Amino acid sequence: MKNTALSATHEALGAKMVPFAGYNMPVQYEGVNIEHETVRNAVGVFDVSHMGEFLIQGPNALDLVQKVTSNDVEKLTIGKAQYSCFPNDTGGIVDDLIVYKIEDETYLLVVNASNIGKDWNWIASKNDVDAIMRNLSEDYSLLAIQGPKAIEAMQSLSSHDLADIKFYNFVVGDFAGIEHVIISATGYTGSGGFEIYCKNNEVKQVWDKVMEAGAEYGIKPIGLAARDTLRLEMGYCLYGNDIDETTSPIEAGLGWICKFNSPFNNSEALEEEKRRSPERKLVAFEIDERGIPRQGYDIVDSQGKTIGNVTSGTMSPSLGKGIGLGYVPAVFSEIGSKINIQIRKNAVPATVVKLPFYKG
Repeated sequence: MKNTALSATHEALGAKMVPFAGYNMPVQYEGVNIEHETVRNAVGVFDVSHMGEFLIQGPNALDLVQKVTSNDVEKLTIGKAQYSCFPNDTGGIVDDLIVYKIEDETYLLVVNASNIGKDWNWIASKNDVDAIMRNLSEDYSLLAIQGPKAIEAMQSLSSHDLADIKFYNFVVGDFAGIEHVIISATGYTGSGGFEIYCKNNEVKQVWDKVMEAGAEYGIKPIGLAARDTLRLEMGYCLYGNDIDETTSPIEAGLGWICKFNSPFNNSEALEEEKRRSPERKLVAFEIDERGIPRQGYDIVDSQGKTIGNVTSGTMSPSLGKGIGLGYVPAVFSEIGSKINIQIRKNAVPATVVKLPFYKG
């Protein structure tokens, strides 16, 4: 089990630590609901240093990144990022990721912790253009400072105007007394804020200064459990739950990150799938009565026939009702469609809704 550079800090704060993607990670501190509300209403800080970082460089870097990712990397200018995925050869998804254009001929790919080895091997297998690949995952830490008070609470730590960093943009500059960190507005919570990429030997200083600067704003450390409820309220996909090697980006509602103007791996098949419309789709639903949907629960029709399964589900702390995502036949995917979630012996009615669940 690997530790992040801050594992001892989390333990000293009384975090409940669990194994996650091969790392010893804080799942919660005070409790999921308290931490969730802190991010929705004030500011919280997550240690997500388990995420993977790959640097792709050289004259052919763009060619490689454009080939292995589904979005249009050519549209990126320095200081901009984009959400994307690695399509596999069979219609599914190797992983989802964020691509940052650091400089001309230099891209940073941020991938899921559980897929670091798989993703690296996948990119390498497609690198027939001799792009330079560097795996920085073991050397860098990542903090996510999230919530409506994040900018105000953190402005004193940087000479950059944090309010000027628009969504899916970033700067490389000073933060918490450290030079050359990436300050990025690519959050996973839907409540604003930004992420800090720095070296492992710098992150303790950054953490301490973040907690100090945020104290008067009610900052708290936030665990992975609240990160999951926050992202689910926004309807953001989680790899391994809502998307995987067997789910296509089209049926997962990620057609918007598939730009067919430039060919990428398996793009012809995905474009054809989008043209004919997929037979099943990932939908968002709210439980109409009492009940909490959980991953793996069956989705059934009015006759009790299984038509799909829940990929993510929880009791929404913000809405006070059960919410979830799951795949169903396209005929059940229209907004307002009625489905049922099999919760133990009961088929509990639910309604397909438009994302996000949480409107802010």
